[in-house]
Order: sequence, then structure tokens, then C-alpha cells
Amino acid sequence: MTQQRLTLGRWGEQQAADYLRRRLYRIVTCNYRCHYGEIDLIVRRGKTLAFVEVKTRKSRCYGTPQEAVTPRKQQQIIATAQHYLTTQQPSTQTVRFDVIAINVDGDKTQINHIVDAFELH
Repeated sequence: MTQQRLTLGRWGEQQAADYLRRRLYRIVTCNYRCHYGEIDLIVRRGKTLAFVEVKTRKSRCYGTPQEAVTPRKQQQIIATAQHYLTTQQPSTQTVRFDVIAINVDGDKTQINHIVDAFELH
């Protein structure tokens, strides 16, 4: 992965975190990693714990950001989330998987928060 893509990805994750904070989510952790993979953001609002995948794009040459969260990527996120839930044992009643798709066009940024983007398979 190029440095430019890494920088864009980190920038997008920060934009997503700021967006979620403004909507009264508490950031539990960023970039949670285990042997199954990585989850960009884990956030809480009330009794709901959301595992959030952030995708940022500057063009649609390769599709929309949310299209990059393929079934294979979803399975990786789910496995990583299950590892987190098993090892961290957070008190929660509801778990969900969200996607935040960020489109950057020049100086315009559009954030699309897709709540319950996918479910456990």
C-alpha cells in the first residue's frame, strides 16, 4: 500500500471518529488488531457497541467506498469482532456492524454512515 493511500485512510478514520463523536458516540478503540484482522473503530452509544469499517475514496474508478466492504471483508470483520467480544467481554446488549463511506472530491467531503451495514452470517 502506498504512503498516499495510508495517509488518506488515516485521515478518513479521523474524519469518521470526529463525525461519530458529534453524534454522541464514544470511541472505545481505534484500529483494533488481532490475528483475524483489524477493525477501524469500535464505538459505543448507550448499550450498543458498533464495529465500524471506514472506507475513503477520492474517485469512483474502483466503485464506491462501501462496495469495497466485500463479503470476504465482512467475514474478516466479524471474526475480529468475535475475538474482541470474547477477550474484552464488554457489557453490551446490542452489537452491530456499520460502514462509514467517505467520498472526497476536491475540497468537498461527503460522509455516509451506513448503520447495520451487514449482519453475522
